[in-house]
Amino acid sequence: MVDANTITLTKNIIVYKDFRDKGYIINPGIKFGCDFAVYQKGPGIDHAPYLLQVYNSTDTMSATSVVLAGRLATTVRKQFILAIPKGNKIDCLALDWWRA
Repeated sequence: MVDANTITLTKNIIVYKDFRDKGYIINPGIKFGCDFAVYQKGPGIDHAPYLLQVYNSTDTMSATSVVLAGRLATTVRKQFILAIPKGNKIDCLALDWWRA
């Protein structure tokens, strides 16, 4: 029997590998409240332009969660990305926040 922790770890590894294969440097995103902080060159060289949260295609996200993610990413000058593994591909949804 496969438990929820194994499923979460598996999908995170899939997303991690996909972004590494694209040349990004990935660090844990715990201090930002997300799964990963994504760098173009690496910590100490540049700032992470992206915060990445991994979801299942069946997961729900409340409006409050969207606002919290957007506000946090904007406060630390990053773009928030939802990564959804689907088989061999990763669907990404980037949230941009702007002032009206």
